[in-house]
Amino acid sequence: MKRLAWPSWMPIDPYIVLLLATVGLAALLPARGTAADAVSWASTAAIAFLFFLYGARLSTREALDGLRHWRLHVTVLACTFVVFPLLGTAARGLVPVLLDQPLYQGLLFLTLVPSTIQSSIAFTSIARGNVPVAICAGSFSSLVGIVVTPLLAATLLGSSGGGFSAHSLTEIVLQLLVPFLAGQVLRRWLGGFITRHKKVLGLVDRCSILLVVYTAFSEGVVRGIWHQVSPLRLGGLLVVEAVLLAVMLLLTWYGAKALGFGREDRIAIQFAGSKKSLASGLPMAGVLFGAHASLAVLPLMLFHQMQLMVCAVIAKRRARDPEVREETETPAARPPAAAASRDR
Repeated sequence: MKRLAWPSWMPIDPYIVLLLATVGLAALLPARGTAADAVSWASTAAIAFLFFLYGARLSTREALDGLRHWRLHVTVLACTFVVFPLLGTAARGLVPVLLDQPLYQGLLFLTLVPSTIQSSIAFTSIARGNVPVAICAGSFSSLVGIVVTPLLAATLLGSSGGGFSAHSLTEIVLQLLVPFLAGQVLRRWLGGFITRHKKVLGLVDRCSILLVVYTAFSEGVVRGIWHQVSPLRLGGLLVVEAVLLAVMLLLTWYGAKALGFGREDRIAIQFAGSKKSLASGLPMAGVLFGAHASLAVLPLMLFHQMQLMVCAVIAKRRARDPEVREETETPAARPPAAAASRDR
């Protein structure tokens, strides 16, 4: 029998399956009492360690070299921390028609988090874009987001953000920024170890995020938050997020062209400027929203999978653009007439 396989144009990230399974575990077996305190403490430690690893991985030399492409980085940062939040603010008009207030707050938070690193690099590479620039753009976005995301949350969400306050901002600095800077300081001694154990530390990354998800959703279940979400509201959220992603993909591609960027740079701008980081957003939501984090991160989780599926299709199509095939064709692979024409 022919083996059934998921279509290559619609990839499902196995990690998303694990995230959904973690949500299911939290729904069935939420942590309570002493167990909840232990899980909360472990989640806090995992977040700090996660950002320590981010700091230890970011090469200072790569960051400095990337400053040469400052126009591109400013464009990506503007898309991530200016255009996205403006669209998120405009979506307030959809309440209560498509979204209720808690889901809107989660959607607005989604527009405030940094861009991705790994998937932006991967899709830029597949599409034959400027990979070194994509690395720097994602790294800069993550670094800037540690400071800018909580400040934007304070401005746009305020007290309605589920407990955001000056104390939350202090926690962000102590729990995220301080470990990140510590990782940067210790990178010269840890760089070799991180390179040798990249896969193991990547697993630690993902397990840390799963723990954060379990903690957030477990608190939500105990407090009865999930009774506030209806399937109709979730459907409305998916529609809004699909429109948001489409707008950003079009804006980053054609906007970069209008700004005079070449094809390879436009690819990097599109993938880095239109995506949001689940890895950075989940820990930040846990600090900023506390017990309300479960609803706050739901829009981000849905958007994350949506952007992976859509960008995978776009990256493969970009790789098949006529100008790319023409550049990569060798004289031996060209038809005789084309090769002779080129020789002339």
